[in-house]
Amino acid sequence: MSNGWQDRLAGARMQVDQQFNDRIVASKFTNQQWGLIMTAVEFDIENPQDPEQAELVADTDQIEHILPELDNMPQGMGGQPMGQQDTGGGGEGVLGKIRGLLGVDGDDDGIDEAQLDSAIQLVEEYADELQTFLEDEGRWDGLCAGAAGGE
Repeated sequence: MSNGWQDRLAGARMQVDQQFNDRIVASKFTNQQWGLIMTAVEFDIENPQDPEQAELVADTDQIEHILPELDNMPQGMGGQPMGQQDTGGGGEGVLGKIRGLLGVDGDDDGIDEAQLDSAIQLVEEYADELQTFLEDEGRWDGLCAGAAGGE
């Protein structure tokens, strides 16, 4: 199955990334963490047959799987360090990480629900901004046609 319409979305995403950067800087995530979050997101268009009713939606189901890695990323510009937050236990160091990977740390898979909610909310804001950009640029109808045609 080809992802033609999603491939055409890439150029628009690069432009929106630049416009959205101020929200990343103001968020609790660094630029590097945001980049990792976005690798876990896929976009789809609901109701693509009718561009007026169609909506760009972000599939955020995979974000929870990469959240534990956010704390392992180097801290830099663009957001407050995540490592300062209490992640709910599991121990420090190598043994704590091994216990966490094996699921024996007793902390509901190490998922920080507040962190997950923040990531999902930011991704949804990004999807809204991306759709607005596509509409303003006159690209939305073409992407909807591509999504409706299965390309």
